[in-house]
Amino acid sequence: MALDVIRRVTEGDAYSNLTLRSALERARLSARDAALATELAYGTLRRLVALDHALGEIVDRPLDSTPHQALALLRLGAYQILHTRIPPHAAVSETVDLAPERQRGFVNAVLRRLSTREPPTSVGSTVEAIAMRTGLTEWAVRELRSLLPADEVETAAAALAERASVTLRVNTCRAEVEDLERRLVEAGVTSERGGLHPGSLLVGSGAPSELPGFGEGWFAVQDQASSFVVTALDPRPGERVLDVCAGPGGKSGHAGCLVEPGGLVVAADLSEPRARLVRETAHRLGVRGLVVVQDGRRPALRGGFDRVLVDAPCSGIGSARRRPELLWRARKSDVAGLSRLQVGIATAAAELLGPGGRLVYSVCTFPRAETDAVCDALLRRVPELEPEAVEGPDGPAERIRLWPHRHGCDGMFVAAFRRPRGSLSRRDPAHR
Repeated sequence: MALDVIRRVTEGDAYSNLTLRSALERARLSARDAALATELAYGTLRRLVALDHALGEIVDRPLDSTPHQALALLRLGAYQILHTRIPPHAAVSETVDLAPERQRGFVNAVLRRLSTREPPTSVGSTVEAIAMRTGLTEWAVRELRSLLPADEVETAAAALAERASVTLRVNTCRAEVEDLERRLVEAGVTSERGGLHPGSLLVGSGAPSELPGFGEGWFAVQDQASSFVVTALDPRPGERVLDVCAGPGGKSGHAGCLVEPGGLVVAADLSEPRARLVRETAHRLGVRGLVVVQDGRRPALRGGFDRVLVDAPCSGIGSARRRPELLWRARKSDVAGLSRLQVGIATAAAELLGPGGRLVYSVCTFPRAETDAVCDALLRRVPELEPEAVEGPDGPAERIRLWPHRHGCDGMFVAAFRRPRGSLSRRDPAHR
């Protein structure tokens, strides 16, 4: 199972969390075996940078020329040898047994040689050394160096590579935090209140759908950073809110509760499957809203919204605690295209904001091209927008960065803007 998940993620650009969840549901393993499969899959993906370095010192050909299945087997075997308590001979034997006949000799030779060598070490504070120790790709380590004090860079990179707790955001339209805490205690589940978002409960690991209150819509699975984004948006009862990139629906469901009574959330997404997830999430949480399939750069909506959220598509590195492939999947060459997309969506969204309304731009990543540069471009394109400070964990600011090592949540960038009263956009109905 771990080998299948690794291959789907590394060869087919699948999402590890969705792929593993689906595999576990199909296999119906014991709890012990499911935990091992999870550790092997996530651990291999999390340590991929260092594993490839170790294997590259042994394999007498470029790793990217190695047949896909053989490379996945080498990575899986190397992870067991270098990072688990599984005896090396067992790791080698079990891995070789998974190989096709024509690849067994090669896989066996490489892994046996790896098992007899001293474990590779990486010392120093160079970008390469930090990447080796943490699993974060080198260009992203360089970005951290430009944003954080020198003594925090490796701590931040390591925190992005840690496995995150499952976080529940209590749906206060259905339950209070104390109600869910009591239900969890009765089910033998320990929880801890979030430090960034008081309506969040951290419950370690496990399948959220099996927790008490899931079927009744008492909570959504949502990291504290995502809940903070909605807090920054500050939707209020009776307001009209637009969530431009809403899938899978956690933030729009959160806002949908806060605008009651009398308000309305319009949740939009380019993807029809993701739009269906938004509908399903809203139905389970018992919140009202409209769902629209549209390209955010060319919206089908008119303006006049009180609040507009642009939680834009991004490199996603800040979410690597839940999807470890994000430590290395994004390439620096991808960022320019993402930045253009983000600016296009945010610019079009700003035209839908009514006078006096607030726009929040957020991305679960940290490169400057996807964060500060996008905000600067937005202000040039829509000069009537004004930056607006919101209260963050370190005080009020117009642009806020959340970090796992500082704030115990996913990495997130959040910026707020206001359209002054008396300022009309081209898409506002009052403009006509």
